[in-house]
This record gives sequence, structure tokens and C-alpha cells, in this order.
Amino acid sequence: MNLELFIANKITTGEKGEIKMSRPIIKIAKLSISLGISVMILAIAIVTGFKSEITNKVTGFGSHIQITNYDNNSSFETQPISKSIIDTKLIKQIHGIRHIQSFATKPGILKTKSEIQGIVLNGVGNDFDWSFFEKNLVDGDIFQLGEKKTNQILISKKLSKLLQVKVGDKISVFFIQQPPRERRFRISGIYNTGMEEFDKLFLVCDMRHIQKLNDWNEDQISGYEVFIEDFNEISKLTYLVKQSTASSFTQEGGSIKVRNIIRKYPQIFSWLEMLDINVWIILTLMVLVAGINMISGLLIIILEKTNMIGILKALGTSNWSIRKIFLYQASMIIGKGMLWGNVIGISICIIQHYFEIIPLDPTNYYVNTVPINLKLSHLILLNIGSAIATVSMLLIPSYLISKISPAKAIRFD
Repeated sequence: MNLELFIANKITTGEKGEIKMSRPIIKIAKLSISLGISVMILAIAIVTGFKSEITNKVTGFGSHIQITNYDNNSSFETQPISKSIIDTKLIKQIHGIRHIQSFATKPGILKTKSEIQGIVLNGVGNDFDWSFFEKNLVDGDIFQLGEKKTNQILISKKLSKLLQVKVGDKISVFFIQQPPRERRFRISGIYNTGMEEFDKLFLVCDMRHIQKLNDWNEDQISGYEVFIEDFNEISKLTYLVKQSTASSFTQEGGSIKVRNIIRKYPQIFSWLEMLDINVWIILTLMVLVAGINMISGLLIIILEKTNMIGILKALGTSNWSIRKIFLYQASMIIGKGMLWGNVIGISICIIQHYFEIIPLDPTNYYVNTVPINLKLSHLILLNIGSAIATVSMLLIPSYLISKISPAKAIRFD
């Protein structure tokens, strides 16, 4: 039998009708722990959810890893590579690769009777994964690719409002080249991701239009887009893809460039990384507040039980054994506070995830509602870390017990 735990449980329960001066302090300590845990759960769920949403939207437009011609060209007017020089089967065999697809891009000018807008045509083939655009489609349908080239095109809601066009309307896209060319497209669907910089730029069309405009043959494309299972593995998988294409060269003898989305849009991902600092600040402050409240509560409990401490010392109980009694009692209080904090925090996350009660302005935040990413691993680590940190903070004030004299403590009232 654990004597220290038994005594701690008894003095925590107390006798009915017994008035304890520590009760209000303990309630405040429980409340601070509950609020601290719930705020920490919300902070982690919202920040990781926000990062996940933005990352998914950016990679939806540009994939996780791109394989292109190494021509030092950072524009959307690309030099082609041949499909036959990239062994896509070898890349698909890499553990962690989810999908690979061909693409071709070409900048142009979108013009209606009253408006004009610079855009980029993103040409897709039969291997294109439509899941991202299907998820963000707000009107119309995804166009189908068949044996014949289609004039159907996807346009963003941002551009449709700017150019005052709708599903079924025809639009003209002009290309600055020698000689200048024009292509007429019919809008099959309108998408909206909330990423204004991307929405006002990209249109999705049949890749064969770009191949014809650039005088490419069917084997020539801008490159390949590679999607991965776990974003945390992006550096490792980029290296493996580089290895698998190291022996590939263009017909002109040029090299192949493999670049991941972090390298392509460093400003976006640097901004997302900065959000982690905010989370750590919140976690630190919440643990400190809860710890300080528990220290105050523990000191008052020790003061309240000074007479009991003196009796235990007189009976030969060691200082560490008595300290364990109060640490057990503090742990019970912390446990109850953490339990309620988890209930409150998880409940708010679930309500927000399913009912989206807190909206956001997509112009500023790129999402329509507060995103939630609630993972069991995050909850476990958060609770274990908070419990260890808070209990550890109580070790020093519990040392006060060793300074109490049995003779004086027994006479203490």
C-alpha cells in the first residue's frame, strides 16, 4: 500500500463540513489549469490547422515537388522536357510518393469587352488529379479530357467577378509571341480557394493548347508535378527524386531541375514557420500561469497542514515521504484541472470543426472559417508535457517541508 498516496487522498477529500482556507486557492488553481489546457489545445489545433490548410492550397496549385528543365528560368514561360527522359515508374516506387502528373504552363492576357488581366494557363493531361479543384469548385463542373482537344477551362471566382463572366461564357486569351496568338475558351467551372494571389493568376486548361502554342510535340511538357503523403518528409523525398533523375538530360544536353514547394515559395513557408513561435509563447505563458497558481496553492496547503507535518515528523516520517504526500495531492488537483481543460478545449474544437461557428475573412486569412487540426498525438504530448512541467515547478516549494521543526509544528495553530 502506498501510504503517501493514501494520506494525500484523505486530506484532499477531507471531512464533510470541514472548512479549509486553501479551498478558494485550490479552486482558482484548478480553474487556471483548466483554462490553460483548453487555450493550449485551441492554439495548437488552430495553428496546425491553419498551416495545413495553407500548405494544401499552395501545393494544390504547385504540387510538393516539381521536375522541370534546368534553364535558370523563373518565369511561367518554360523550356520543355521530353516525357521519355523521366522514368515516372521509378519515382512512383519511392516510398511516400502519392502521385505524379505532367503539366505545362504559359502566361497570357485574359481579355473581355471591358476588362483585361494577366494570367497563367496551367495545362493538364489525362494523369491530372482533380481532387483539389473538385473540393474548391463553387460553380459548374470539371471538364473532361478526351481524344480531341477541349476548349473548356476552369477559372477562379476572383477572376470571374473581375471580368464579369460566368459558367458557359466564352473568354479570349492572348499570348505575346511572334506572331501574337489568341485562343477562345468556354468556362466549364469556377473555383475558389481563398488564396487571392493564386486565384487571380491560374486558369486550368487542356495541355494540348499550350503544346500547340509553343510548337511542341506530344512528348514535350513543362515538367512533372510530384505529390507526397507526408509533408514533413518533403526534404528527404526531394533528395530521393533528385537521385532518380540524376542521370536524365534534355535533348539539348541540359540538366533536370528538381525543386520542392518550399524553395519555390519561401516567403509563404517562412511566414508559416513563424506561427510556431506564437504557439510556443502561448504554451509557455499558460504553463507558467498554471504553475504559479499551483505553487501558491501548495504553499497554503502546507501552511494549513503544518500541525500534521509536525506529527508525521515526530513519528519518524522522512522529509521526502512527507513531500510526496503534498506532491500527490497537488497532482490530483492538476489532474482534475487538466481533465476539465481537455473536455472544454476538445469540445470547442469539435464544434468549430463541424459547425464552423467562427468565420474569417478569406481576403486576409486565406480561409473562410477558423481551421481545426486536432490530433491525438498532439493531445497526448501536450498533456504529458504540461503535467511534467507543472509538477516539476512544485518540487522547489515542497522543499519548505524539510525546514519545519516537529516541536514548533505540533504547537502550531
